[in-house]
Amino acid sequence: MVSSSNVVVSVLVPIYNVERYLDQCLSSLVAQSFKNFEVICINDGSKDGSRDIIQRYLDSDERFRVIDKGNSGYGDSMNQGLDAARGKYISILESDDFLDPGALEYMVESAEANGLDFFKCNFWLYWTDPQAEYSYRNDVYFSAIKPEMISLGVHAPRVCPEIFWAKPSIWSAIYRRDFLEGNDIRFLPTPGASYQDSSFTFKVLACSERAMYSGKAFLHYRQDNESSSVNSKGKVFCTCDEHAEMQRFLQEDRPDLAASLNPIRAHVKFLNYMWNYDRLSDNLKDEFLGRFAREMREEIEAGYIPEGVLNGKYLKDPDLAPFQYFSKEQVREVLEVAYNPRLFAARRASLNSPDKVQTLKNYWNAGGVSSVVELVKSKAKGEL
Repeated sequence: MVSSSNVVVSVLVPIYNVERYLDQCLSSLVAQSFKNFEVICINDGSKDGSRDIIQRYLDSDERFRVIDKGNSGYGDSMNQGLDAARGKYISILESDDFLDPGALEYMVESAEANGLDFFKCNFWLYWTDPQAEYSYRNDVYFSAIKPEMISLGVHAPRVCPEIFWAKPSIWSAIYRRDFLEGNDIRFLPTPGASYQDSSFTFKVLACSERAMYSGKAFLHYRQDNESSSVNSKGKVFCTCDEHAEMQRFLQEDRPDLAASLNPIRAHVKFLNYMWNYDRLSDNLKDEFLGRFAREMREEIEAGYIPEGVLNGKYLKDPDLAPFQYFSKEQVREVLEVAYNPRLFAARRASLNSPDKVQTLKNYWNAGGVSSVVELVKSKAKGEL
């Protein structure tokens, strides 16, 4: 067993029934140019050959450790990994992804040189089978970190709200373990849930005083794992649980940050709920829309979405500057969701439908003549 004094990075690998991809993942860690790390494989009750693959690495490399547990979900797996970690830094590698050899070395050197709470990189979108739309390439560079974020250098993320809108991508980063522990930053351990990187990322961004970003990409993020949670349509309200945890964290753990971060949190919620609504099948959209509408009303009435949005001035005066973090289009959308969700549903359905007759029916069903008038106005403005 590697001495804890020699462990600089603890790499957490949550594992559940990934025998097809696991060897590529774990072998990419063995190939790292940086050597002072441990790998904590958290086996979440796998029923395929994943445990046998883990054992091969346990037998051949003393830096590998395993936590075997019953299936309790991603959040609990990650929290058990955090509890077991001994390194100065935490890194996360999903078991269907893999790293280039220089990844840990680059991230550790950057974090050490700048005294960082966390350091985050871009990544590659990866397909097992090359994609025709990208000239039959396996990898496509994904710029989750924009140049303006990189140019900030060392900073506290809460002074740059745009960072909160970026894709969470917790696995293309490195975190100082005592920073996570000191701020009680953990995962929401909801059994069977998904998107549990959302609240974790929000807490990291909220609490960090020294963060930094890089445009380099080392991680290959697999897109064609059919069992991945991003491909699951059934987990309708998982994102709602994550946003409830963000709000709880500000209210109970960091009330000193609540006033400045609640408007940012509310906008992140709006963006994530919009994404969730659009990804759902039609029969699940109605189920989710009721909660979407209620929570947007609550955010508005609590003042977290600014008063300018509430009174609808933006709809009446298109020359007004955007309110807080909402664009002109987003102001209209959040008001429709909150106070006229049937019209919102008709508009979203029509955006994806070339059928003019069906579009007219959507608007008529949403509110009769007044909604059809909205359709005509939207067409005139080029919104549809």
